[in-house]
Amino acid sequence: MRGWAERFMASGGAMARGLLPSYLLLLAQENLEFRLPEIKSLLSLCGGQFSSQQEIRINSPFWILNIPSEEMARGLMKRTVCAKSVFELWGQGKSAEELYTSLKNYPMEKMVPYLQSNSTYKIHIHAFNKTLTQDKKIRRIDALEFLPFEGKVNLKNPEHIFWILEDYGMDPNNVPEDPLDLYFGRWIANGQRELIESYSVKRRHFIGNTSMDACLSFIMANHGRVKANDVVFDPFVGTGGLLISSARFGAYVCGTDIDYNTVHGLGKASRKNQKWRGPDENIRANLRQYGLEKYYLDALVSDASKPIWRKEMLFDAIITDPPYGIREATRRTGSQKEILKATERGTENHISISSNYHLSDIFFDLLNSAAEYLVMGGRLVYWLPVYKPEYTEEIIPRHPCLKLISNCEQMLSSHTSRRLITMEKVKEFEFQVWETKRKKRDGRRHCIGVGNVRERKGSFKVIVQMIKFNFCP
Repeated sequence: MRGWAERFMASGGAMARGLLPSYLLLLAQENLEFRLPEIKSLLSLCGGQFSSQQEIRINSPFWILNIPSEEMARGLMKRTVCAKSVFELWGQGKSAEELYTSLKNYPMEKMVPYLQSNSTYKIHIHAFNKTLTQDKKIRRIDALEFLPFEGKVNLKNPEHIFWILEDYGMDPNNVPEDPLDLYFGRWIANGQRELIESYSVKRRHFIGNTSMDACLSFIMANHGRVKANDVVFDPFVGTGGLLISSARFGAYVCGTDIDYNTVHGLGKASRKNQKWRGPDENIRANLRQYGLEKYYLDALVSDASKPIWRKEMLFDAIITDPPYGIREATRRTGSQKEILKATERGTENHISISSNYHLSDIFFDLLNSAAEYLVMGGRLVYWLPVYKPEYTEEIIPRHPCLKLISNCEQMLSSHTSRRLITMEKVKEFEFQVWETKRKKRDGRRHCIGVGNVRERKGSFKVIVQMIKFNFCP
């Protein structure tokens, strides 16, 4: 049976909001579209649920959330890379007077444990979109003398840290004299922003032309609700960047890729002024670099269009960045006819003959594999390229076994972008039904409505395929 806190959280009603403690999130001002899906996913991973009644200003760095417990707030911060810090909110207002009134109305019994005479504390000032002088900071701290602080000030190593946070709006060219919103709270925990630097691709042993940015890699793992002891699969594993973020959160990771050299760390290097890859440039070495080798299951040379797994629910999450013909070719193994031709020419190579892998087929096969191999409630997280002038939500691939959870845009140029799609398995896969659909698709490819967008404006000099992807009935 669910606890009382979770029941109230799930209800999403005013009563639940009134009973649950309020916490203030301070968020990083980057990847704005990705922040809300990450927070929602992590709250559900911690056992809570994002209430539809939350009052969130999507682009603001300050969000107030109603969370059942401080423990859940700490759990959220152990994973998020989009939020900087979380605070137990003691007061807020549109002006200093409103803030002070709010603080005076905050229950004294909730304050007292952190204001004891045998404790130490400090007060920190944070102003968004404005720089405050030291004199102004001191005046703001002195104005809080009505709070019953009995402990000693310790600026280096205090037991408790309190923050005054001021919001001066989003426009750096029109900064108001007075803040638009003020908050006061007790610092609880910081997020995992340091992972972005410590796992930077610049420091990684093995990289390629399409290695995923560390921040986005961790965001994808969070959208996928990856947790300890999960099994996470990447069918287009490349240099394994997405495996690293999942392994960092305690999941066992594996992948496949059609490129033999990439899987085994052979061939030409991607780094400037380096001709060939070294012995420590491979997927396993990457995980070893971060002390995560124990979570590495394996990476196999395999064609994503020809699944190799037994027909069973195997994976807790599938997290991937499919090739879409921008910096990495879309390939699959060639036909028997092509292989025979190569044999006649005397070609002997461990790399199989490849043919073009249409973008529509990539996503058809990807969703089909996710529906078949994900556990119930497991998530598929992947990138979808789009040509912005023609984009509509109708092009998002659908599957009857998968529910769309979130759809976030990352701008690439004025005309092109890619969207991070998160889907959750909600229905068991029926192989016979889907096999019938696959045969119809192969016979009537035109009904999927795939068009090529060539030489569009922007930085692209290769084909960007536009998907209008509704599976054929």
